[in-house]
Amino acid sequence: MEQQVTTRGVGLQYGVIAGVVMIIYGLVLQLTGLVFESWASWINYIFLAVVIFLAHKKYKEDGDGFLSFGQGLGIGFWISLVGGVISSVFSFIYITFVDPTFVETMMEKARYNMEEQGTPDAQIDQAMAITEKFMNPGMMFVFGIVGVLFFGFILSLIVSAITKKTDPQLEV
Repeated sequence: MEQQVTTRGVGLQYGVIAGVVMIIYGLVLQLTGLVFESWASWINYIFLAVVIFLAHKKYKEDGDGFLSFGQGLGIGFWISLVGGVISSVFSFIYITFVDPTFVETMMEKARYNMEEQGTPDAQIDQAMAITEKFMNPGMMFVFGIVGVLFFGFILSLIVSAITKKTDPQLEV
C-alpha cells in the first residue's frame, strides 16, 4: 500500500532539518564571535526560507505534483514549529548549562550599543531594566519559538505564492 504524502509529514521531516541547520548556524556564530551581530541572525531566516522551498518541492514530487497555497502554508507552519522548538530547546540548554554568561554578555553589548548611539543614561537604564525582565532562558525559549513561527509564517506566505501549483481539475 502506497503511503500518501501529507503536509504535516513533510513539515515535520523538514522541521527537524530546519532545527538542526539553525543549531549548526548558531554554533558557527558563537565560534566566530558573530553571535551579537544583528545582520548575522537574519541569515537564519534565509535558511528557513530555503528549507520551506525544498519541502514544497518534496511535497510536489512525492504527491500528485500539485501544491495549493494553503498546503504550502501548512508545511511552512510545521517546519517553523518543529524547527523553532528544536532550536529553542538547544538555546535553552546552551544558555543554562554551557554558557550561563551569554545573557550578561548580551546585555553588556546592548548597553554599549545604546551608549555609542548617544542615548541618555536614564533612557539606557530604563531600557535595560525592561530588557532584563525578558532576558532569561525561559523567556528566550518562548520568544524563540514565537519568533520563528512569526517569521516562518511570513516566509511561508512568500514561498507558497511562488511554489504553488494548483491542480487544474480542482479549479472552477
